Amino acid sequence: MTEVADHGQQVNPFLASRHAAAARLRHAYTAIPPGTPVRLAKSTSNLFRFRDDGGPGLATLDVSAFGDVLAVDPVERTAIVGGMTTYEDLADATLRHGLMPLVVPQLKTITLGGAVSGLGIESSSLRNGLPHESVLEMDILTGDGRVVTAAPDSEHAALYGGFPNSYGTLGYALWLTIALEPVAPYVHLRHFRFASPAEAMAAVAEIARDESYQGHRADFVDGTAFSAGEIYLTVAARSEAAPWLSDYTGQNVYYRSIRGPREDFLTIRDYLWRWDTDWFWCSRPFGVQRPLVRRLWPRRYRRSDVYRKLVAFDRRHGLTRGMDARRGAPAQEAVVQDVEIPVERSAEFYDFFAASVGMSPVWLCPLRLRAGRAWPLYPLEPGRVYVNFGFWGNVALPPGAGDGFYNRQIEDKVTELGGHKGLYSTSCYSREEFARLYNGAAYSDLKREYDPDGRLASLYEKCVGGK
Repeated sequence: MTEVADHGQQVNPFLASRHAAAARLRHAYTAIPPGTPVRLAKSTSNLFRFRDDGGPGLATLDVSAFGDVLAVDPVERTAIVGGMTTYEDLADATLRHGLMPLVVPQLKTITLGGAVSGLGIESSSLRNGLPHESVLEMDILTGDGRVVTAAPDSEHAALYGGFPNSYGTLGYALWLTIALEPVAPYVHLRHFRFASPAEAMAAVAEIARDESYQGHRADFVDGTAFSAGEIYLTVAARSEAAPWLSDYTGQNVYYRSIRGPREDFLTIRDYLWRWDTDWFWCSRPFGVQRPLVRRLWPRRYRRSDVYRKLVAFDRRHGLTRGMDARRGAPAQEAVVQDVEIPVERSAEFYDFFAASVGMSPVWLCPLRLRAGRAWPLYPLEPGRVYVNFGFWGNVALPPGAGDGFYNRQIEDKVTELGGHKGLYSTSCYSREEFARLYNGAAYSDLKREYDPDGRLASLYEKCVGGK
């Protein structure tokens, strides 16, 4: 349940609840014998590093106490939020006050702690950067069993800066205080078509400079590439009124609407979750986009977390792989990645991707760090405009090629172009290359300070080795 702290209200009850939950979790963590692998007990995941259940020696931590919004302050525009709180619950709590987090990642069951420790992005990222930039402070259970409060100017400022992209290898975010921003009831979308990647990326640079495009304010910006000759940028503005409203939670599919009509209106909540109903376009393999199947598939199951569980079941039991082998189809590689490329090199990346991988559609999302500071473990350059490319699916392998054929090519190209790759899915880097790209020296310093006995897996072990 969400409790709202009015401006000036005594917040001691909220702080007492916050500290009590942290103390209980710390006690449970320190009671686990050294050397025992530890995981959080989670009902959902948005990672695409599929692992087994860990076996009988695995210890799981009950973090259910950190799945709520503890307080919302509509005057200060802040919220105190548990790290296991989903963005669906967080957005519902803040929208009631005409507010939203500065960045709301696209999928409902992404958690705040997950987006901060593992990065997140959405269409407000050109204005507001990445989710961790709106964190004012956070209570973290560190690998050595302490609960510390990390903030930009605190004793633990280095942990605050190094927590993004650490993926739970330094500790777990328990409570986070985040900044919020005002919203309007509706969002006015306009879809602009471009005939080449170069044209689309030039428009991104223009929007970053002018904060608008062809007279339309750019409160939110993302894009969809169906091919090199058919790329759309969706430029959206907050709106107090809507002459009509569309609904993409029923029979209509959002990404198909981008091709026309060129203008649309959504409620702010429907806008935030426009991609979740069909997991962008990844519901296609389940047949959910076919009209008959869609009518029969219950609306409550048209969600990204349901599709992700189906994929996990398929991976665990090798169903698709077995069927492909029986019918003599070529082996396939899962190519599930998000990469950030400097805008001036982004057309070059898309040309490479279309020619070498060929997956379609591809999601585009411009971003720019907002706070004027660097974040050591994911070293984007402050003030520079990047474009995130998101692509998620399977690609048939050429004869004789093994798993990693496409993912390794992508990694090499991203590095060549001065970009960065998210670590929520397959990574093929060597230890030396990984340390060079993700600031291994800074990470080692943090690991020695906050997890000197290595109770938590290292970043390389977790994100490349799959632990």
